[in-house]
Amino acid sequence: MEKGKAFVFEDVKVNVRFKLFSLWSSAIFFYIYGDYFELYQPGKLHDMLAGSTVFGAVSQGVLLGMSALMIAPSLMPFLSLVLPARVNRWMNLVVGALYTVIMILAIRGAWHFYVVFGLIEITLTALIIWYAWTWPKEPAR
Repeated sequence: MEKGKAFVFEDVKVNVRFKLFSLWSSAIFFYIYGDYFELYQPGKLHDMLAGSTVFGAVSQGVLLGMSALMIAPSLMPFLSLVLPARVNRWMNLVVGALYTVIMILAIRGAWHFYVVFGLIEITLTALIIWYAWTWPKEPAR
């Protein structure tokens, strides 16, 4: 280091697509871990083995519906990188808002750990909405 010369950390501007990618990736981890830790609640595994879910008796339709609920956020990291900007922005606004509402409803009356995970998920999806809404524009060519 040169004497008397100040140094600063190099900083790189991160493209909004990568911000959205990382936010969706983080949200997915919280969805997975929240649901996994929920299995430790007393009676939860017993209910699963008995064939009951929060949406009713286990059936192909219920499992398909539960799977469909996780398809969109699971695809959003990839879609955030490859969709055209206009479509990308609207997909992130709509899907981000939808999953924010879903988590607000899901944490009502939940155990404390699930509420904490849910609040983090709500924060992440709110940030997704914010970054999509404030997506920088450039002049048309």
